[in-house]
Amino acid sequence: MTNQLRRTILAPRHEAAGATSTAFGDWWLPLHFAGTLAEHRAVRERAGVFDVSHLGTVRVTGPDALAVVGAALTNDPARLEVGTTQYTLCCDEHGGIVDDLIVARVGPEQVLAVPNAANTAAVVAALEQARDGQPGAGPLDAEVVDETDRWAILAVQGPEALTEVDRVVLGIGPDDDLLGAGELPYLGIVGLALDDEVAYLSRTGYTGEPGVELLVPAAVADDLWDRLLDAGVPPCGLGARDTLRLEMGYPLHGQDLSTEIDPYTARLGWAVALDRDEFRGREALAALRAVGPRQRLWGLRGTDRRPLRAGMDVLGDRGSVGRVTSGGFSPTAQVGIGLALLDADLGPGDRLAVDVRGRSVDVEVVRPPFVERDPRG
Repeated sequence: MTNQLRRTILAPRHEAAGATSTAFGDWWLPLHFAGTLAEHRAVRERAGVFDVSHLGTVRVTGPDALAVVGAALTNDPARLEVGTTQYTLCCDEHGGIVDDLIVARVGPEQVLAVPNAANTAAVVAALEQARDGQPGAGPLDAEVVDETDRWAILAVQGPEALTEVDRVVLGIGPDDDLLGAGELPYLGIVGLALDDEVAYLSRTGYTGEPGVELLVPAAVADDLWDRLLDAGVPPCGLGARDTLRLEMGYPLHGQDLSTEIDPYTARLGWAVALDRDEFRGREALAALRAVGPRQRLWGLRGTDRRPLRAGMDVLGDRGSVGRVTSGGFSPTAQVGIGLALLDADLGPGDRLAVDVRGRSVDVEVVRPPFVERDPRG
């Protein structure tokens, strides 16, 4: 079975570092190296590096590149200056969330989209459909290319991540009068040369800590990974990535987001720009906003160490009032936490309970994050 799963270019490096790996969608990826708790603490206290090369890399180029992206996705790419990124959604015609992703404007007529691994093909299809135009109208002047196999993505995250990237990746010391990662604005992106290869450094991440995501050609990925580990930046796996994102309340597609969940239910309406021309799902999304959601995605904070798990019932005075969509134990807060779809009349401050294997565990509805962090640094 594992022989049929895809592996990133860095898979041999993971094995050499003693990774315990697991299936994640169509991929065989490291779950942990030193252990999830140790890796979680390393990122919260210092820095760690994640191989997230399973994420898609899709390039849209041409005079109509922004129009294609705008017609396929919910946010407004016209707001993007060159060198900036944007969180956006790919929705279907019914308003369900096909994917949540980052798009980056890397040139006047160039956009990079970074969808979630399992959804790359669906996002590419949405972009191609937008490029081909509506019946009776001609196609837009742009090219959509899935470049996922050409790139590796390394996420260096943590309070010391920017310093480590300056020192190890960019070769910039504290006394050098050069622009480093820390000078790049949060959500900014810049092209750079690594071993004569064009790469991108993006001030983005999925942990809540300051850091970057490095999009590098596969040819230089091994060397970059080795340099970071040799400099003392520990490798981290999917386990820590999940506990870190959960503490920040960042949703995970396939659990907290899906085609059965619309942006207003997920409290992501801020990423839907209805005040512009037609885009996929716009009519349905406008109707959904007008009616209002029946449920909303909120955080649940437990009162003890028992972890909350996806699928558990959330209980109120009138019985079941929702379900946990993702959850676990917070290593930082030292309590069980989770995200849950709750009836729309519930919100922060409400006291509920979760059925944890037949036992009622008290929880409070909260607005994430569960821990105070500032990814802007």
